[in-house]
Amino acid sequence: MLLLAAAFLVAFVLLLYMVSPLISPKPLALPGAHVVVTGGSSGIGKCVAIECYKQGAFITLVARNEDKLLQAKKEIEKHSINDKQVVLCISVDLSQDYNHVENVIKQAQEKLGPVDMLVNCAGMSFSGKFEDLEVSSFERLMSINYLGSVYPSRAVITTMKERRVGRIVFVSSQAGQVGLFGFTAYCPSKFALRGLAEALQMEVKPYNVYITVAYPPDTDTPGFAEENKTKPLETRLISETTSICKPEQVAKQIVKDAIQGNFNSSIGSDGYMLSSLTCGMAPVTSITEGLQQVVTMGLFRIIALFYLGSFDSVVRRCMMQRAKSEGADKTA
Repeated sequence: MLLLAAAFLVAFVLLLYMVSPLISPKPLALPGAHVVVTGGSSGIGKCVAIECYKQGAFITLVARNEDKLLQAKKEIEKHSINDKQVVLCISVDLSQDYNHVENVIKQAQEKLGPVDMLVNCAGMSFSGKFEDLEVSSFERLMSINYLGSVYPSRAVITTMKERRVGRIVFVSSQAGQVGLFGFTAYCPSKFALRGLAEALQMEVKPYNVYITVAYPPDTDTPGFAEENKTKPLETRLISETTSICKPEQVAKQIVKDAIQGNFNSSIGSDGYMLSSLTCGMAPVTSITEGLQQVVTMGLFRIIALFYLGSFDSVVRRCMMQRAKSEGADKTA
């Protein structure tokens, strides 16, 4: 009986692997494609642009700082694979005015053709205790991290649907999967991208347009270095429980998943576990992906409880250490 059950299970899994490619989206061909990368002047965005350029894409870089854009353009152009490739730079604040964003996207499409893939990398972070953060900090992060992805996506979606082809990537964060101490302003702005992506995917899937949400861990970028300057002790100690990734590694995975039309893009074992744990009602690209989530959910939840316990322990130790230090100051 057990052998029969095992044989049935093996046959079922093999069938899933055989059927899976039939329901998976057709990969996007990057040679000659027009890829728009916001936040493309540095960090993950610049590395995504380089990765796409290496595969023959035409690139539009969008960011605020014109000098950094020009520097990034020179660096990206070193990786060309033919003399027809172009890197276009556009300096604009993506979070301020939708009409302005729409106009610059139109300009890019007039020069390089319709957008085949949009990668929303523009974003920023700062941390602090909830009561210590200015109210304007919450407004600013939602404006840059959320609306700064909504506006360019809104500007390209109609053409993608008309052409029945396209990819849109939202670069969230592992802090967009789990709430962390010190990130009460940052986490909601990244969680919001997940909700947008799920709803948008349901709308555009019939048009052969696919959405990818990337959840990179702490990554060695200029933005991460700036963020570390103001991190509370608790946030820093919790962050140190995971390793720091290279932006090139993150970019390669994002581009690979976007090309394949995968909804989730994660890095490493922690990233895989978080994506499985938080999959909820998220779409899947293949039957095997859904099966893996079902099988691993229970085990990963047990592991996650240990992580949460260790995070709570860090917060309590810091609180006790702070109280002890304050008590010593009073008696001095």
